[in-house]
Amino acid sequence: MKITSFNPFIVSSDAASTIKLFEELGFEKTHSKESVNNDLDYTSVRMKDPNGFHVDVVQSQVLHRDMTIIRMNVDDLEEATAILARHGFKNGNSGQQVETGSSRSEFMVSPSGFAINVIKHIRK
Repeated sequence: MKITSFNPFIVSSDAASTIKLFEELGFEKTHSKESVNNDLDYTSVRMKDPNGFHVDVVQSQVLHRDMTIIRMNVDDLEEATAILARHGFKNGNSGQQVETGSSRSEFMVSPSGFAINVIKHIRK
């Protein structure tokens, strides 16, 4: 399994303020994505600074307060989640994977409570 990117992923009900903060820190929006799954209601904005660092900011009304997660893109979703499971991580989304038109992901939570959103992009 190969990790292709690894960065913070901030989920907020007020993503505009968070995006503005990161823009003032030198980050620029590289692309955005809206949910294509009716069970989810989110907009995700990927940002990058001149040094190549990334942060994702996700707008969601599901949470009552902001949450910071680790985003980990991988080339093999099943292998990555199996490794995490061996270390006690559990799927934090009722055991479900999320599929969009361009990716599959699994939200994994450690025994101590930190979370990693493991993502495998679907290349067409």
